Amino acid sequence: MNDSSWGAPSGPGHWGPSAHGPAYGQGPAYDQGRAPAGPAYERHTVEETRPMPIVPDMPDVPAGGGDGDQEDRGAARLSGPLFRDETTPQPPHTPREPMPGAAQPAPAAPSQPQPQPQSQPQPQAPSPAQQPKKSAGRDLGAAIGVGVGLGVVIVASLFIVKAVFVGVIAVAVVVGLWELTSRLEERKAIKAPLVPLAVGGAAMVVAGYVRGAEGAWVAMALTALAVLVWRMTEPPEGYLKDVTAGVFAAFYVPFLATFVAMMLTADDGAWRVLTFLILTVVSDTGAYAIGWRFGRHKLAPRISPGKTREGLVGAVTFAMVAGVLCMQFLIDDGSWWQGLVMGACVAASATLGDLGESMIKRDLGIKDMGTLLPGHGGIMDRLDSLLPTAPVVWLLLVLFVGS
Repeated sequence: MNDSSWGAPSGPGHWGPSAHGPAYGQGPAYDQGRAPAGPAYERHTVEETRPMPIVPDMPDVPAGGGDGDQEDRGAARLSGPLFRDETTPQPPHTPREPMPGAAQPAPAAPSQPQPQPQSQPQPQAPSPAQQPKKSAGRDLGAAIGVGVGLGVVIVASLFIVKAVFVGVIAVAVVVGLWELTSRLEERKAIKAPLVPLAVGGAAMVVAGYVRGAEGAWVAMALTALAVLVWRMTEPPEGYLKDVTAGVFAAFYVPFLATFVAMMLTADDGAWRVLTFLILTVVSDTGAYAIGWRFGRHKLAPRISPGKTREGLVGAVTFAMVAGVLCMQFLIDDGSWWQGLVMGACVAASATLGDLGESMIKRDLGIKDMGTLLPGHGGIMDRLDSLLPTAPVVWLLLVLFVGS
């Protein structure tokens, strides 16, 4: 039994006042708990009704199985063996499947429109004025000031007295070795002997300036031997990793720096060193400027997340332009096409050198090798692209214009 038949208008086929007798639920017969007698009622019962299954105590189900109005919730409900009217609101419930043989409820449209769920406001993208600006990650004022100061010292020593510039290289090598060995001991407990490295590194630079490539190789061999012997004065635990790190440090810092001293021995040695410095600095500057402004695609995200392919393109472009100008106006017998080749090679070697030291720093779990230079980090953070570029420029200059 559903709400459409319970309390529906009277008429043929409905319960209520009719020619067969009083409405169902009215009269003394109903009040006494027994059905009215008589043939008319019996015929009406046979024609107009059908057996009603016994329904257990169930919660109220609105018409149509959905959520009805308050008036529908106040309609007659099945709540036990007898039918009764209840106006007390019932708690929310879940519609159940009708039992077999029960009359199917007729759908009833709600008298009031159901509230529609309000859509959540979609987050709007920040306007260009609200977007965070890119940051260089360093104190640019301090970095520029320190860079200019170093440039003045280098250029002054380079063109006034060449021997002074050799001393500047030796000092940079010793400080770089101290930073590298200190970080290895702090982060990896690797004790590369600093004393033989510092003495041998300075001697290596001087030997390269005085005796050329042969003197540099001899000094490198003697430095490695000194590292092996010096480490023997301590317990054998960790000997292999300590001497291996020492030989690596001797090759990575002083031996590569020796090629700068060997460039200085030529007649136009000061201009060759200046060309080497200009190309390396311009390559780094082009990579930084283009990568910071247009960088979208990572070059080596697992090694250096800040470097992009667009930055590499900027490094190559800037270095090639600088190479053409330097070979045309600074180097005797130089040619513009040689500048293009040298610029491309310098950009490649400087980028690889930067990635190489980034790999070392990632292995050590540090950002900078030191804090000696405000805005730059340590000496090794400035030598990372210069060291591997020095032998490249030295070799190309020897091939293009001789030694």
